[in-house]
Amino acid sequence: MIDLHYWPTPNGHKITMMLEETGLPYTVKPVNIGAGEQFAPAFLAIAPNNRMPAIVDHVPTDGGEPISVFESGAILLYLAHKSGHFGGATPRAHVEVVQWLMWQNHHFNRYAPEKIGYAIDRYVKETNRLYGVLDRRLADRAFVAGEYSVADMACYPWVVPHELQGQTLSDFSNLQRWFEAIRERPATISAYEKGKAVSDGAAPMTDEQRRVLFGQTATSGKAA
Repeated sequence: MIDLHYWPTPNGHKITMMLEETGLPYTVKPVNIGAGEQFAPAFLAIAPNNRMPAIVDHVPTDGGEPISVFESGAILLYLAHKSGHFGGATPRAHVEVVQWLMWQNHHFNRYAPEKIGYAIDRYVKETNRLYGVLDRRLADRAFVAGEYSVADMACYPWVVPHELQGQTLSDFSNLQRWFEAIRERPATISAYEKGKAVSDGAAPMTDEQRRVLFGQTATSGKAA
């Protein structure tokens, strides 16, 4: 059994998508980041960067003690290895998957919480550029690395809020086709339904909670 420490953010959705695709048994352990639960000592013991998601695999493939994994990209690769799926079936395919997974982690994993005109304009333009990169990549293949993989699962949740990102999906025909294909996968539907069940009833994030979430320092561990 895998414990998934999770909140329904793009990084969280990546992992539920993978778990639903593989059928690996798991239990969701909600980590309400708006309420500061990511700073709890028990969570920091498995995710020292105080970011969810994180997992604890109680039945690792080596038969040893439970193993914890943090960082969404690392979790996806761990689950691909454990399940034998979605990580690339050959060494060359694996390289394709990993490089696009790393590309996603570097470029899309950003927030723009402050309403600063220049910052928002820069964010919208950069997101548009990234959509263009994906659209060109998908011109001659169904998925980012050819076969459906963790690279697609990593990218998809960041395209879901395309309207909030100031993007029109129909401007990118290949990306739109890819997005709609993933959206209709049963595992994707199930993953997002589980996310909704976790967050239903949770209060919207306040300005103070945003300050705590985005204003952490090395000395405080929480906020500037």
